[in-house]
Amino acid sequence: MKITHHGAVNGVTGSCHQLDYDQHSSVLIDCGLFQGEDAGPSLAINFDISTVTALIVTHCHIDHVGRIPYLFAAGFSGPIFTSKASASLLPLVIEDALKVGVTRDQKIINACLSLLAKRIVAIEFNSWFDLPTTSNKPTAKARLQRAGHILGSAYVEIDIKTKTIKGNSHRVVFSGDLGAPHTPLLPSPKAPYKADTLVIESTYGDKNHQGRKERTQTLKKVIEKAVADNGIVLVPAFSIGRTQELLYELEQIIHNAAKNSPWQNIEVIVDSPMAANFTTEYRKFKTLWDDEAKKRLAKGRHPLNFAQLHTIDSHQEHIAVINYLSKRKQPAIILAASGMCTGGRIVNYLERFLPDETTDVIFVGYQGRGTLGRDIQTYGPSNGYVHINDHKITINAAVHTISGYSAHADQNGLIKFVTGMRKKPSHIKIVHGDDDAKQALAQKYREVLGEGIKIEIGE
Repeated sequence: MKITHHGAVNGVTGSCHQLDYDQHSSVLIDCGLFQGEDAGPSLAINFDISTVTALIVTHCHIDHVGRIPYLFAAGFSGPIFTSKASASLLPLVIEDALKVGVTRDQKIINACLSLLAKRIVAIEFNSWFDLPTTSNKPTAKARLQRAGHILGSAYVEIDIKTKTIKGNSHRVVFSGDLGAPHTPLLPSPKAPYKADTLVIESTYGDKNHQGRKERTQTLKKVIEKAVADNGIVLVPAFSIGRTQELLYELEQIIHNAAKNSPWQNIEVIVDSPMAANFTTEYRKFKTLWDDEAKKRLAKGRHPLNFAQLHTIDSHQEHIAVINYLSKRKQPAIILAASGMCTGGRIVNYLERFLPDETTDVIFVGYQGRGTLGRDIQTYGPSNGYVHINDHKITINAAVHTISGYSAHADQNGLIKFVTGMRKKPSHIKIVHGDDDAKQALAQKYREVLGEGIKIEIGE
């Protein structure tokens, strides 16, 4: 057995891990796009895939799936195993990635999507399936378990047959991205029964989030203060996951507000066709929602489709909304991608509204090094500036960060994922985090688990 990391080692993007499970066969866990400082000049697959018989997709964020078209170009022709919900989302994500970063030629896009459709194998959670081998004799099997990060997200358990280990198998667990506990819509991830080797993310390995009630109150207070001057509130949010969670929380705040409250007149605008498509998918897969969300549905409420919610579709509408908001003096909350402000419609809003003192920007997710979002977080509090579309933009807007809305498990969650196992791993590889986060998490594992476990920072 051998594990090689092709991304998400020195940062949090480009997730791609290769597991060799016999002499001539290997599987890829994710094949994601690099972003921010992690991004390089070439997106081509620069490693040997001659032994790769399959790809397992943990979830559909672009930093976990964005290089799949390049994997096809490199000659990959195996199955793509993923959960049923992710199988439904994946074509939407890949089509958008191609349009934004590769080509507008619909024939090329359709050809790639056709190839993708032939490769996807939708898998039920908690069901074992054999991984293909070059010898056609199964030497490894895999299972997907719910990770609670976004709709369809999974962590992966892989059992490798071996004669050299007691029990005749070695279980490797890849965490993918683990969800934070008590988030809306999706249940929290449950620890696996066991792992011999664990490859785990560490995005928030050195931090703990606000509690659910606390973060909701923080969001409510920040927005109430922000709209007191009839300004615009900009929330950069990933199209999958964060947008739906925020809509769920906003619907709850509006539902609880008094009839004469300013909340009853605040427009909530989702300016992202992708987010709208994914919100439809979230509604389609209601069976994956948690008990709290299902109870709201049973009471006739629509947490992802309420009266004050407006969705913007075309680019023409997008420009018209920016012009409309520039001229009027009424508050509005804008949710738009991308979550790290590396592209998408949020960039146009930031270019127009960052110089306005009545604007507030609320970051609700991790901002990677080298991204526009991180720069705004860094220079905004001192009224610094950023460059957007080759223009120097002074930041007069107020900048807020509410870490509790991260879709990633915090340090406590990452610790509980391991301590909750009945049979603890003998080897932990920590990936998908900045250096400080990885080191802090490694130290915590040593404190909690003792020195008998090999803990390694992925390289």
